Amino acid sequence: MTATLSVELQTVRGAELLVESLVREGVEYVFGISGGAVIEICDALYHYRDRIKFILNRHEQGAAHMADGYARASGKVGVCMGTSGPGATNLITGIATAQMDSSPIIAITGQVPSYNIGRDAFQETDAFGLTMPIVKHSYMVRDPYELPRIVKEAFYIASTGRPGPVHIDIPRDMSRNPIDMSKVEFPEEVNIRGYKPTIRGHPLMVRQAAELIMQAKKPILYIGGGVIKSEASEEVRELAERCQIPVTYTLMAKGAFPDNHPLCTGMPGMHGTVAANFALNFSDLVICVGARFDDRVTGDLKEFAKFAKKIHIDIDPAEIGKNVKPDVPIVGDAKTVLRQLLELLPPKRHDEWLRQVDEWKREFPLVYDRNGRLKPQYVLEVLAKVTKGEATITADVGQHQMWAWQYYPCHRPRQAITTGGLGTMGFGFPAALGAKLARPDDLVVAIVGDGGFQMTMYELATAVVYNIPVKVVIINNFFLGMVKQWQDLFFGSRYSGVELTGNPDFVKIAEAFGAVGFRVTEEDDVEKVLMRAMEIEDKPVIIDAWVDPDEHVYPMIPSGRSVKDIIVHPKLREKVKRELARHAA
Repeated sequence: MTATLSVELQTVRGAELLVESLVREGVEYVFGISGGAVIEICDALYHYRDRIKFILNRHEQGAAHMADGYARASGKVGVCMGTSGPGATNLITGIATAQMDSSPIIAITGQVPSYNIGRDAFQETDAFGLTMPIVKHSYMVRDPYELPRIVKEAFYIASTGRPGPVHIDIPRDMSRNPIDMSKVEFPEEVNIRGYKPTIRGHPLMVRQAAELIMQAKKPILYIGGGVIKSEASEEVRELAERCQIPVTYTLMAKGAFPDNHPLCTGMPGMHGTVAANFALNFSDLVICVGARFDDRVTGDLKEFAKFAKKIHIDIDPAEIGKNVKPDVPIVGDAKTVLRQLLELLPPKRHDEWLRQVDEWKREFPLVYDRNGRLKPQYVLEVLAKVTKGEATITADVGQHQMWAWQYYPCHRPRQAITTGGLGTMGFGFPAALGAKLARPDDLVVAIVGDGGFQMTMYELATAVVYNIPVKVVIINNFFLGMVKQWQDLFFGSRYSGVELTGNPDFVKIAEAFGAVGFRVTEEDDVEKVLMRAMEIEDKPVIIDAWVDPDEHVYPMIPSGRSVKDIIVHPKLREKVKRELARHAA
């Protein structure tokens, strides 16, 4: 059908057609940086400024992470943009982060005019080729009249099936060429040949899964980010409670099952709880929903849950059998498949198994020493207390990320946002800005390391200019902490490439950008500083917490090893050793 653009012109440029298409997809924000190859798009965004807000970032990586944080917090598609050449290459880390974590974003890049492609024109880069391995799909616009169809398809691909990023590369002549609006069609539906995500699970496989669940004596629900993507949290909870099955969640699924629920064991894997790792590895049935059996959970695949049967539910057929071969594979949407399962499952109890899991939770809690030095775990416990566990939290990758996921309890989906598969330093702060724009009424706290924060702290300017009042807690140990921990444990404390002796004064950095900065170095000051920070509602706030640089994250299963090699806090080591010996016997 022919439509009238919001600017009500009969002849427009391709740029207006692009932005009108974004408006029709409900886009609220475009995050990015302008440039010559996108200047017409920026001009079109000016004309549409009452419909879409263009957020001018300080670096394209920050723009991609903001779009990603917006997408994860809202469940909508985030949009970022960069110009040709370095603008496109700067987006790549953020695009790859979204791809690994199945986050729906649209990355728009400008390109040199189509007649200059292949001539090494100024700021020419093959953005289409560069992004192909890290997106669900990539488009090169060759006809501006195709823009409405391309945008419609891009949003559909990004948000359906297993979500992920889609790239649209737009040569400058496609943006500036005139368009006759009488010849433009805005499609209302999408029909892409060969792209038909499977939603319902195969009835035979679902029935076999139900039979395994009814036969199991020691089942566990192992849930991943797919539960959040498909909004299946209620179905997970109903299955867990009806059949009395303990639950463990991956890094990406924190909040999908309440941390305070009696059936919750916490996160498994390299830095997961002892209870979660024991329950997962000593079960007789692993019900995997929306997770991919990644190496940080499984460790040594030959030893992982080797006595358990496995049910694997995932919307992406490529994930099933990729790492762990399931006894019952089910391709389908997590919410839909769980509903199918629930129709077949009567209530069931596992009293003996739950007593065992509860004993593990009681005997092997998360512990740390309070010895006069400010501990990162303490900072996060107090943060949880001050915010009543209601904040939306984001994190980079590293020690602070693990401590945040261990010590900050979450109870709702989309409450915890972090970088999983790619492990991107610098993600947490710009992701928090995007999350705050998506959920303006939420208290949003970025929990970052001193190393990662310095990779994207320039987005403080973005936060101040657009009045995005997030809180940033820097777990500052003056090291790249996780690498230091490995060097302590496995390389004789030979520190190489980890000492951040040149850290700036983060309080002064905050003030220089127009934000508010606090520093805390003593336990006695933590609560009052955090309370003061939370009271400030009109500016971003930085809390620079100087913590013990020698603190390690426990538990820890060394990379590629199994639960038998778990390293725990010294207070628990003998008890864990005895428990492992009991199960080995």
